[in-house]
Amino acid sequence: MNLRPLLLAATICLALGGCMVGPDYQKPAMQLPMDFKEGLQWQRAVANPQGALASQWWLEYRDPLLNDLIQRSATANQSIVAAEAAYRLAMAQVSSSRAGLWPTLGVGLSGSRGTAGSSTGTSTSTSSTSAVANSVSATLTASWEPDLWGLVRRGIESSNAAAQSSDALLAGVRLSISASVASNYLALRQLDIDVGLLQQQQQINQKLLDMIQAQYQQGTAANDQLLQAQDQLSTVVAALQTAQRSREQYEHALAVLVGVAPSQFSVAPKGQYAFVVPRPPLTLPSSLLLRRPDVVSAERTAAAANAKIGVAQAAFFPTLDLTAEAGFRGSALGGLFSVPNRIWTLGPALAETIFDGGAREAAVQQAQASYDQDVANYRGTVLSALQNVEDNLSAINHLQVQADTYQQIYQRNQQLFGSQQAQLKAGTVSQLNVLTQQLILLQTEQNLRDTQAQLSQGSVALIQSLGGGWQTKAQP
Repeated sequence: MNLRPLLLAATICLALGGCMVGPDYQKPAMQLPMDFKEGLQWQRAVANPQGALASQWWLEYRDPLLNDLIQRSATANQSIVAAEAAYRLAMAQVSSSRAGLWPTLGVGLSGSRGTAGSSTGTSTSTSSTSAVANSVSATLTASWEPDLWGLVRRGIESSNAAAQSSDALLAGVRLSISASVASNYLALRQLDIDVGLLQQQQQINQKLLDMIQAQYQQGTAANDQLLQAQDQLSTVVAALQTAQRSREQYEHALAVLVGVAPSQFSVAPKGQYAFVVPRPPLTLPSSLLLRRPDVVSAERTAAAANAKIGVAQAAFFPTLDLTAEAGFRGSALGGLFSVPNRIWTLGPALAETIFDGGAREAAVQQAQASYDQDVANYRGTVLSALQNVEDNLSAINHLQVQADTYQQIYQRNQQLFGSQQAQLKAGTVSQLNVLTQQLILLQTEQNLRDTQAQLSQGSVALIQSLGGGWQTKAQP
């Protein structure tokens, strides 16, 4: 079989195949500020989109149960499973695009047996004869459309960028799920503390109500005092129900995040919980923002759109199809693969669209407009990321001041409560005064603990806004 004509044509096409129409991609320019308005500075560095995948930022919170929940969510959460499937789909599209660079080969083997008739005669008589004939063939076929103008290569470029965008989206889903687990878990621990403090407040309010009710019956307390005491107890009971309901709902949310039914999941209450607030360094590398999955995905989407411009422009150029067939054909299987039975054909076909009513020009305009839109979306995503970081820095700054203030209030009320207890022993104040001061102490402790919990949750939001914290390597 002689494929030399096809190989010669392929060599010529490969020499021409260095041409690719359409613009080569340049990452859209985006100026990053040198520092944040809310207190941190950028340190210029090379972007590392994969850095977020190596960061185990949740270890900073020093909670083994939280670590376990996040690890479970990474393998069982259905949003992550769906994102992984989307990434595999994108990679399959890359493989499909690459297949266009190669020829299509096929083999065939066929055989037939039949009759062929002929007739002879005059106007008055006719006779016919027939003979049995055999036909056997074995063929190898090849077809190829050379990528003269980069149509296939631009398609591969677009598919690659789209797959990278899908990969970034997968990383974004992982980061979002792990951050949701941490935030919900810390909120649940905050409610554990709230429930315990509210239960203590309920007990004290019940004691205060009993004392005022006894005084009212003795005529030493007014009806207004009794009504106020009843209202205070009812308010605490209502707040306790709200806290317990919210805790149950956070527990249900955690169950779904780790991929199990709420009825099969529970977190034991922990009334004494130490909230940890990882503090970022005063200077952060600019690459942290550029590794954010949404920023990476938006930039890769713009790259994919840029390559599609070349795909659309390639439609203005002629296409060349090369087809070839080689094999053997004879009347019997024996001796089929001999030189006299050899056959081959080579058929190049050049095609060019003369008139399409402006469809190709419209396709180029659509591709260009799509690229411009994706570039704008990328720049908008970066600006939104900057806003997100600024908002979280602002929240942490103010929550830290608020926590420090509540800490001072709590310490002063501890002193006041100790003073009231000492005066009770000395007989200079009543039990009512001591219980009232204890109630105030519990309320100030709740304000402090709630603020500490919000500060810890705010640090999770900051870590997420920075694309997975400020660590660039996996922590031990």
